[in-house]
Amino acid sequence: MSDIPNPIGSFEIFAPKKIKALKRKKPNAFTKLSKKIAKKLFGKKFVTKTRAELREPIITPPVQLDKPKKPAFQIVWASTLGEIKEAQRLRYKVFAEEMGANLAMNAEGLDVDEFDTYCDHLLIRDQDTLKVVGTYRVLPPHKAQEIGRLYSDSEFDLSRINHLRPKLVELGRSCVHQDYRSGAVIMALWSGLAQYMQKNGYEIMLGCASIPMADGGHFAASLYNSLGNDQMAPTEFHAFPRLPLPLDKLNGGLDVQPPPLIKGYLKLGAKICSAPAWDPDFNTADLLTMLRLSEINPRYAKHFLGL
Repeated sequence: MSDIPNPIGSFEIFAPKKIKALKRKKPNAFTKLSKKIAKKLFGKKFVTKTRAELREPIITPPVQLDKPKKPAFQIVWASTLGEIKEAQRLRYKVFAEEMGANLAMNAEGLDVDEFDTYCDHLLIRDQDTLKVVGTYRVLPPHKAQEIGRLYSDSEFDLSRINHLRPKLVELGRSCVHQDYRSGAVIMALWSGLAQYMQKNGYEIMLGCASIPMADGGHFAASLYNSLGNDQMAPTEFHAFPRLPLPLDKLNGGLDVQPPPLIKGYLKLGAKICSAPAWDPDFNTADLLTMLRLSEINPRYAKHFLGL
């Protein structure tokens, strides 16, 4: 996030020695005017004249204008079918139109599947336009039991973590509008998720973190090979891809950096539980990723959990 420039900073054009010289002179109409202006800078309009018009300089110190502050984004949970459709419309725009995912045809331009009915849908709205600019869907454990599986079950053999199902939620379909990918929306999404977990007493978040495969999978293979032991989950929590990415046939030695979302997960303290699985519909390589609230990096725990 870039710094916001001081809009009045450009008026600070006089050297300190000239300020001292000004103090020794008898105030004239212009210097009196400058004092009045200095007292009324906050929220007041004022006029400055060019230096050629002034016999003595008017000193206008840089000032931070006081403006009412409001959150840039709203964090809300969908409570109506219309709100769910807003999330589905953003998902379709990102996954199908932008990334070329092979999604089921929908007359309304929505990304819809059977899990949506069972999930809670987190929405991030632009405070000014109220447009949905980011979303996650969350499958809580009682709803996973109701549908009979997790979405991740379709990509991985999860038998080693079956005992964790009663206390984990599954995250999925995370996306951010292409005009809002500065990081602030992801932070808002994670704040909403943290509040959800604490409110409902859940401990574990599980989900498929996706890596684009526009290059045929070389990037994904290299990223997986670059992971350190401290970034991998213990062996007893490993899952096994049903359609593994053929790592031995790819160039897995490239110097790569994780996509922003995966990089953020790892910084938070998430662990990778699998080798990459290939999702042909989305043309991504997916890493099963697990984050326990108790293992969140202390640097971020206070921000997201208030600890």
